[in-house]
Amino acid sequence: MKRFLDLADLPREQVKDLLGLAARLQQHPQPQALAGKVLGLLFLNPSLRTLASFQSAMMRLGGTAVVITPGQGTWQMETRSGAIMNGAAAEHVREAVPVLASYCDAMGIRMFAEGRNLAADLAETGFRMMADLCEKPLVNMESAMSHPCQALADWHTLDELRVPERGKFVLSWTNHPRALPLAVPSSTVHMAAMRGMEVVVLRPDGFALPEPIMEKARQAAKASGGDVYETTDRGEALAGAHVIYAKEWGSPQHYGDNEADARLREYLGDWCVKDSWFKPAEPGCHFMHCLPVRRNVAVADEVLDGQRSVVVQEAFNRMVVQMAVLYYMEIGRASCRERV
Repeated sequence: MKRFLDLADLPREQVKDLLGLAARLQQHPQPQALAGKVLGLLFLNPSLRTLASFQSAMMRLGGTAVVITPGQGTWQMETRSGAIMNGAAAEHVREAVPVLASYCDAMGIRMFAEGRNLAADLAETGFRMMADLCEKPLVNMESAMSHPCQALADWHTLDELRVPERGKFVLSWTNHPRALPLAVPSSTVHMAAMRGMEVVVLRPDGFALPEPIMEKARQAAKASGGDVYETTDRGEALAGAHVIYAKEWGSPQHYGDNEADARLREYLGDWCVKDSWFKPAEPGCHFMHCLPVRRNVAVADEVLDGQRSVVVQEAFNRMVVQMAVLYYMEIGRASCRERV
């Protein structure tokens, strides 16, 4: 595996290999495994967990990480093809990415959705262009429609919690002051379906996930023996849930129109996860969220600070699974099984 761009690119067996490797590395660290290796991290969008967890993962394996955030100590970068560069950007990614890759043994790139054209973002137009410029092993640190490292960390967390593979997983829309990207909900619904779970997408009217995202999840569920469906009925969705995974996203039907999106969510303040949401769920139901989260807008303090919340464990597992991804990319599948 030389590229980790989307969990859907890997067969389920290989995902299970990565999860097994993550668990072994967690128990038996390999502090010299990537000694002398350099990981380049290009962040075109902000980060806290992804930045810190990749740096920590690389250092714990004996390697070094070089972080580039355009406009913060480096030139601002242009990403558009055919752009007339007479503005603030002094460097184009068409030169910057190959140059950075030449200094490194592997790269990670974060490039969010532009948020203007749904079809273009669904096609991952921007990230695919960036990926084509990089000839080294590459990790997707979040693109328009995919956040594979978050999805892998969530799967690892579910395994640690011993959530049944056939358990009920509810991905619930929650409120936010603005429209957020679709990468995490897209990756989450696919991950849970690939794991074999009964996946329910709970959302208000106007916030149905795009059909390509749902169809991708349905195909994963078909292969794993799971199920995927959506509903606006909160009681139906939460009944018997083993996991409630909250996530905010913008309205696909108003994609790129922030004013229309804001009008749609104006009366959706009750879509804030509270303790009462767990009453129809399984007694041991867990609460998950990828972070960052708007307290008392998306999720109430009582949930985030309560015993059901595993958000810190999820975030820690970002580092754990990313160690596995980096190790796997550099060492190889057969060697991973032999060495760790």
